[in-house]
Formats: sequence, C-alpha cells, structure tokens
Amino acid sequence: MSRHRLAGLAAAGALTAGTLTALVPTAAQAGTTAPAGSSARQRDFTAAAAKYHVPVGVLLAVAYQESAWDAHAGRMSTSGGYGPMHLTDVTPAMLAAGPAGAVGRADLAARAKDPALHTLRAAAKLTGLTPAELRDDPAANIAGGAALLASYQQAVSGGRPSDAGRWYGAVARYSGSSQKRSATAFADRVFATVRNGATRVTQDGQRVTLGADSGVRADKGQLGKLSLAGVATVAATECPAEVSCTFVPAASSNGQVSNRPANGIRIDTIVIHDTESSYESAIATFQKAGGASAHYVMRASDGAVTQMVPTKDVAYHAGNYSTNLHSIGIEHEGYAAHGGTWYTEAQYEATASLVRYLADRYGIPLDREHIIGHDNVAGPNSSLVAGMHWDPGASWDWEHLMSLVGAPVTGEHGVGPVGSAVTITPGFTENQQTVQVCPIDDPTGATSSCTERQQSSNFVFLRTAPSDTAPLFGDQAIHKGAAGTDQISDWGSTAQAGQQFVVAGVEGDWTAVWYSGSMVWFHNPGGANTTPAHDVTLVSAAGTTPVAVYGSSYPDRAEYPAGLSPSTQAPISYYTVPVGQAYVATRPPANTDDYFTSGTVVTGAKQMYTIQYNHRVALVYSSDVTATGV
Repeated sequence: MSRHRLAGLAAAGALTAGTLTALVPTAAQAGTTAPAGSSARQRDFTAAAAKYHVPVGVLLAVAYQESAWDAHAGRMSTSGGYGPMHLTDVTPAMLAAGPAGAVGRADLAARAKDPALHTLRAAAKLTGLTPAELRDDPAANIAGGAALLASYQQAVSGGRPSDAGRWYGAVARYSGSSQKRSATAFADRVFATVRNGATRVTQDGQRVTLGADSGVRADKGQLGKLSLAGVATVAATECPAEVSCTFVPAASSNGQVSNRPANGIRIDTIVIHDTESSYESAIATFQKAGGASAHYVMRASDGAVTQMVPTKDVAYHAGNYSTNLHSIGIEHEGYAAHGGTWYTEAQYEATASLVRYLADRYGIPLDREHIIGHDNVAGPNSSLVAGMHWDPGASWDWEHLMSLVGAPVTGEHGVGPVGSAVTITPGFTENQQTVQVCPIDDPTGATSSCTERQQSSNFVFLRTAPSDTAPLFGDQAIHKGAAGTDQISDWGSTAQAGQQFVVAGVEGDWTAVWYSGSMVWFHNPGGANTTPAHDVTLVSAAGTTPVAVYGSSYPDRAEYPAGLSPSTQAPISYYTVPVGQAYVATRPPANTDDYFTSGTVVTGAKQMYTIQYNHRVALVYSSDVTATGV
C-alpha cells in the first residue's frame, strides 16, 4: 500500500524552512513558559513549542510516546530513530544488518528511499539545522520534531491552532503509519498522555513533567485528510479459538506483502522471540517505519495476542532474510536477562495453542528443528554472526513448550555410540546453571553491575576438554580463538534443549559432540542430559576438503530473470564442516529461492541442507555433503 508522502506537503501548503524559523510566538500559544525549576530538557520542549506554534502538551506527549523523553546520546534506536522525537534516518546498511537481515540484496537502496524512513532529513530542511545536530543535540532534535508536527498540521488544517485537540491529524501522521488503525492507535496514546499527564527523570537525569489536561477533546475528523488505509484493508486475525487475539498492523516498511505458501514460498519454521520491552512498547515499535515486525506479540500476564502481520506476508523479525522468508515470528513480552520471571504459564499455554494451530495449517513439524528461538537463527553473513540476537535466552523452558504442543522428546535418557545422534534433554527446573548477567544484557537498567547467579536453564555448557576446569568453548565469530564465557548472552558455549548433535566421543561422565567445526564436551553422567535420537539424517563432507557453511539460501546469479537484481551470498568465513565430522540435518534439502515485492519468486536449481551447526543453524549445499540416515 502506498504511504502518505512528505513530498505532498509542498502542494498542500506546507511551511518551508524559512517560514518555520521566522514564526513569532503568540500569547495564545499554551505553555510558552517552562515551569519554575525546570530541567534543560523541559525548557527545550517549551522553547520549541513556542517557536513552531505547537501546543507544548502535544509536543511533550508525542515525545513521551516516542522515547519517554530520553535523548539516547545520539544513538540510533532499533527503528532507525534518534533523540527524544525519534527522528528517523534509515540507510541501506541498516536494513541489511537489522531485523530484515537483507544483506546481499540488491533492492536495499530502493527500499531505503521511503520518506517515512527519513524524517530527520525532512526536519533538517524545515529548520535549517544539520542532520548531525538533529541526531546528536537533544534541543535540536526537539526543535526538528516540533517543525515536523507544525508542517503536518499546516497540511491538515492550513494553520497551527492553539487548541491541542485540533492537532490529532498531525499526531496521527507523525506515527509514520499508512494504516488508519495504527495511526489512530498512536494518536490515541498521545492524547491519553495529554489528558493524564506524565512525569519522569530521563536516563541522563533530566526531570520532565507534562501536566494533565483532562479537558482536551481530540478532533478525529482530521483523519480523513491523511489518505490512510482503512479498516477494510486490515486482515482478520489468524488464531485458534481459545486464544484472545486482535489485529494491529505493523508499519508496511517492516515487512513484505506476499502470498505464502500459495506462491511457492514455503512456511516451515516458527521462531520464538522475546520483546526485551513491554507488550505495549513492542506493538508501538513494530508500528514505527524502518524497524522490525513480527506476526504475533504475546502478552505475559494473560497470554493475549496482538497479530501484526498476516501469516501470508513476510515479517522482519529474525535478522536473516532467508529465515524471514520461510518463517512465522512470535514475540513474547519479557526480558531474557530476567530469568523465567516474565515467561508465564499463560504465555506458554497460549503459545502452544498458537503453535499447534500454525503447524497444522502449514504442515510444520512439531519439533525443535522447526520451532526454534531467535538465538538459533543463522547469521546471514560473516560480519553479522556475532551480533545476532540471543532471545528468548537461557530461561525459556523449551521442554515444557514442546510437551504442551504434544511433542515431548520420548525415550530413556542416555547416549549412544560414537557416530550416533543425541537430543539435548537436560530438563529445566533442576538444571541449575550459573550465568553472569551484565548491564549490557538488561535493557531495563535494573542490572547495575555484572553479577553471577544460578538459575533454572535450558542448556548445558560446552568445554574444550572433559573436565569442569577446562575452558568453555569460544565461538569463532564471537571470541576469535579465545575461550567462551558464562555471560548469559554468550550463546556460543551452550547446547540447548531439543538441539541434536552427533556423538564424537565418550569419556567417563563426559560426552563429546561435533559442534561449530570442533569437538566439544559436556557433563553428561549416565546420559542424564541427552536422549538418543533416531530417524535423523546426518551430513558430512563428500570430498577431501572442508565444506563451506552459509547463512542464507539464494539462487545463483545466472538464475535470476532479466530485470531483477540478484541477491548475493558468501560462505561464513569463521565456519566449515571439516572432513570426518558429521552434523544433524534439521530438514530435507530445499531449493534456494528469493522473493521480490513485485510478486516474483525466483527458485534456484541447487539445494541446501539446514544443519544444527552450533547453537545456531547453518546451511550447506547438498552437492557438497554426503547424507546418511541413522
């Protein structure tokens, strides 16, 4: 669907940079004087509101919904926004490395041109300030947001009224959404903040207060002037009857309209995430252009679901385009660093119902090879592997979820001979592991220093030798030859419940498996942490040289039709499958493929296996390996 374009402002009588900066405050402008004892941030809002004739309550409320008034010291948000006003400046490189995982795609430059992704540049033109000032200086950023709101209001009403309620259309447009429902939801949150007031001390110590104005009445009639897509275009929810489900569309730039699987794009994976934010914040983030989206967002308290992308469409949730193309993403309200406190039974049971519904609808096998975590997704290229997300983390109870979906690992615990396969089954509640949690792992700010703690966990630690004193294995992409750590975000030294590996050795209470091109060891007395795996396919090098490992699955350049720019991929430089090692294939080999929003699906002749390579999956060409069943 087409977006409401900033370029249309000129024809609609929008203000130019010169006229905006020449405005003189009037006595009718509410809040022209900051409260006594105000912080610099509060004074910046008051000054910007006066300069651009925006009711200060509206400006404060918009910023509160965008950033909670934090400046973030010039750092970019996950949606490509900067500063208190969340002015966006999204580049092709950001799309490549972000949730789209679109590295190697030739259409990045075109997709990054959406004006909704460049409100910072628009604000620069309106104010005469430089992009650098708008990114780095909170006062400049606030002025830029005020100028944008003023220009939007000018387009909506031809003026800048002092009545805050008459700014509803401008606020809805500031959401960046082309969908009426999403834009309305944002504007409603802003005006609820205007009516109820708010106060907060920001992360950099600025106290900001918005006094309540219960008498404000929003003029929703202005929405008709924004050319927003109406409710009729919004898909119905796709949820089982026992799950409370509503639909709120994500920003259209945060995914691709498709027609999976009718167009030949298979759906074979469900990816479990956590939001690293509140439920409401996650929904609001997915409505912002330039960032992520997921098909579903799950609330912690009661398991209620907001669907944000139809399952036929591609959501940008996994940080790997090939995974996005073939998967459905489910976000769970919670924080991976907080142990299991956010992952409630209501969430598990609602998720199990949703997973069963989706698996039945699309023929997705109910096993851990097809129901994976974000922390199990392959990095799409060498430069992005180390930074891949690690949610839902060590405290997501995989064995409980798989039992709820009716697919527990069955059989006696134990370990078979070298060359056989095992499933990691350490349990959860009694599987107490010591992990280090650091401030960087916890976005809530509740962790002030790195702290060791013991907690129920879904993994076993992997070591370089069969001893508790041996170093933890260090993933090549993270540690580059150094030992691993017990930091909760260090996924490279762990094997997770439900993952399957090939036995490489047994010594006393220790079991070795092939993992990330190496032999690694974990404590497994009497096979207590494993169950022998049967009816699985193992792959190993077909020749006398190591096999290249990939993070994506695109056709060869020559297989793209004329007029389409081919996507490209290269082997992950850190990884190979060495001769003599074997890995479990998580599914039959599949043809390489690609998709374009024109509706074109490109299917290559070559096939690739997805394998359980380390904590994450990886891909190898079927022609490079020999496959055997066990």
